[in-house]
Amino acid sequence: MARTLARATGLPTFHLDREYWLPGWVEPDPASWSARVDELIAGERWIIDGNYSDSLERRLGRADTVVFLDLPRWRCVLAAFMRSLKRRTRPDMAPGCEEHISPSFLLYVWRFKRDKRPKVLRLVEQRRNWQLITVRSRREARDLAERLSRSSRSSP
Repeated sequence: MARTLARATGLPTFHLDREYWLPGWVEPDPASWSARVDELIAGERWIIDGNYSDSLERRLGRADTVVFLDLPRWRCVLAAFMRSLKRRTRPDMAPGCEEHISPSFLLYVWRFKRDKRPKVLRLVEQRRNWQLITVRSRREARDLAERLSRSSRSSP
């Protein structure tokens, strides 16, 4: 979705999976990660893709639009599983971090709506200084990208 929105708007795009992980799935130290998030959100306009709840409030504090993907759980689990079958590094993932799947990750994806979604929505609702766009299907995602693309073509 972020890549599609970037093509439609021309905005710089940052994928948190790519920014966070070091080669070989090594986690950065917290201070380095926090500084990197500050660098990403310092720009005037951007698209940032990812959950990473430790920095969500800071990112929301600088956002003017939030696109919340609220897709069915089965679709998210299936997409994660299918990505893992390809056994490659995604373009939105850090170099040296080949796609893989684990039962714990699938469980995380399955439980996201129950465990993480309420907190995310609470944070989003607390600070209604932005436009909230909720995408619940692939069709809605395509429609949003098309609207943004049309809008950016008609803007000077």
